[in-house]
Amino acid sequence: MADLFDTAAKKKTQKKAVPKKKPAPKAKATAKPPAKAATAPKPKGGGYSAKDIEVLEGLEPVRLRPGMYIGGTDEHALHHLVAELLDNSMDEAITGHASQITVELSEDQIVTVTDNGRGIPIDPHPKFKNKSALEVILTTLHSGGKFSGNAYETSGGLHGVGLSVVNALSEKLTVEIARDKALWAQSYKRGKPTGPLKKIGKAPNRRGTAISFNADSQIFGKNPHFRPAILFRMARSKAYLFRGVEIRWKCAAKLIKGDDKTPDKATLHFPGGLADYVASTLEGRKTLTPVLFSGEAKLNGDSGGKGGKAEWAVAWPIDEQDYFNSYCNTVPTPLGGTHENGFKSALNKGLRAYGELVHNKGAAKISGDDVLGGACVMLSVFIADPQFQGQTKEKMASVEAHKLVENAVRDHFDHWLTGDPNTAKALLERIVERAEERLRKRDNKETKRASATRKLRLPGKLTDCTRTTADGTELFLVEGDSAGGSAKSGRRRETQAILPLRGKTLNVANATDDKIRANQEIQDMIEALGCGTRERYNESALRYERIIIMTDADVDGAHIASLLMTFFFKEMPQLIEDGHLFLALPPLYRLTQGTRSLYARDDAHKDELLKKEFPGKAKVEISRFKGLGEMPAAQLKETTMDPDKRTLLRVILPPGHSDDDRIERRETNRLVENLMGKKPEMRFKFIQENAEYVQALDV
Repeated sequence: MADLFDTAAKKKTQKKAVPKKKPAPKAKATAKPPAKAATAPKPKGGGYSAKDIEVLEGLEPVRLRPGMYIGGTDEHALHHLVAELLDNSMDEAITGHASQITVELSEDQIVTVTDNGRGIPIDPHPKFKNKSALEVILTTLHSGGKFSGNAYETSGGLHGVGLSVVNALSEKLTVEIARDKALWAQSYKRGKPTGPLKKIGKAPNRRGTAISFNADSQIFGKNPHFRPAILFRMARSKAYLFRGVEIRWKCAAKLIKGDDKTPDKATLHFPGGLADYVASTLEGRKTLTPVLFSGEAKLNGDSGGKGGKAEWAVAWPIDEQDYFNSYCNTVPTPLGGTHENGFKSALNKGLRAYGELVHNKGAAKISGDDVLGGACVMLSVFIADPQFQGQTKEKMASVEAHKLVENAVRDHFDHWLTGDPNTAKALLERIVERAEERLRKRDNKETKRASATRKLRLPGKLTDCTRTTADGTELFLVEGDSAGGSAKSGRRRETQAILPLRGKTLNVANATDDKIRANQEIQDMIEALGCGTRERYNESALRYERIIIMTDADVDGAHIASLLMTFFFKEMPQLIEDGHLFLALPPLYRLTQGTRSLYARDDAHKDELLKKEFPGKAKVEISRFKGLGEMPAAQLKETTMDPDKRTLLRVILPPGHSDDDRIERRETNRLVENLMGKKPEMRFKFIQENAEYVQALDV
């Protein structure tokens, strides 16, 4: 900006000739008032001095700016108040001082959270001798017993504001403390005590803390309501996160309305921890691996050596309806963070190492997102003094958590993979598929076709039909130019198009994307069909209703048909699933007796016709077609192309709507890879295993 101002200041002004003006007519001199000097407008708002500096004390900042502490004043923030109380009780349970927690929602929207822990201290605070420790905690921001780590090795509360924030944003809050066989109570209104802490009785068989509150309508709007379903899920998730606690849920039955299936009473205790939760979400769903990858491990190197640990459970369902729920010290971290990254890294490195061990080159392509995409994941870590982004703790930011979690999980994952090779192989193959799908999508974006407004270009070898709509039309993919000539002569011009293919089509199962794009025969088919490939496939753009593969009825013809089916399976699987792909059945033999001729598809059909149609002793002339190109157009039309007389085989795929379909689809994919892929040893193995079932061999 300084350069701009300097440049403007240095511009030279050019002198111009000023023409002489005619003298003005004389006028009487009149007295003129002196011109007033221009005055600057007065600033709005008056002066600005020390008296304008406000100092908010106590809980005033919370009520003035609640969003800084609970993320807003919406429904999510409202339920965060309960989470703060529940986290405090969970901290008592995790340290071994509590075994039971109760969460209760009454009909008048009062939430009560009770635990049987040590109870908040009620003796006078050393720094504020006229206040109990309880009152200091409830009325002073950044006060609590979780800073030094002496009272809690790991905890969800870090900043000392949780309970005081709940108090500040409550219309009324009541706390009862059972300590040393005595029961104490104190009430608050909008963050301020309504009276002193009082001893209200004896409690010989009770200990712990009970806090009841209702949200302030001045903050959360008129009649703020808690949703039972949200509170129940919150309580249940805490029970899954720590298997040593029992959480009792109670809710007024009148609050559960409509389709809400939340129970009014429940006891939540899960000895299996996170594995129990994942198993509960998988009821009736099939998984890629028969056994969950679950476990727990100490986090060696946790700051201060205070017993950090990680627990996890992962399943890979066939339907790939996934979730990734992570927690730190039982606090949910929906935005993830360093602990999630460490977990992904452990599984990614483990699978890549296993792929290298079993010589699967595709494993080098996978990433952490490939491994856990489509998986159901639960991850919980306990770390001393974790760092979060913001008071709501939705994302973990502790740098050391990445390595701690990765090192703890990696060893367990390696043992899990090597302990069950069949499971590891199935998982690895599926993850490699996901990686290849991801890379294909990336390549497709980089090589995106020109605009749809571009003029349609059809391959020169295509003999198109005259009908302008796809309904009732057919495209014959024909082996060779000579067969193409016969097919062109025998076709129905209105509805049947012919595309001759030269020689054997490229095997796309073992070809690179660059090689596929460079192959002219493949590109001719793609352009003729007009519907795009892979993720860009669009059924509505398909130019023909049926795609018919028509090859010779011999081994070479079957091989070409296999290559074409592989192309459609790999590049346009949806076209097969939508029922558009067919195989023609041209005859292999012609049987003639006198003026009568019949056609046989294969040897078995020939023998059948000889017995049934030519039972006499008269000589039957049998001729074998060397190829479609040698068939007269009339015979090709009569036997293979005439819709009224021909026989077609529809190529089908499992639709993928159910778990069984998805399993069958993956088995089909594995079979195609074995038979058409880059590994000849897999084809040899298939021949060895299935040779005994061959009934006829055409060599």
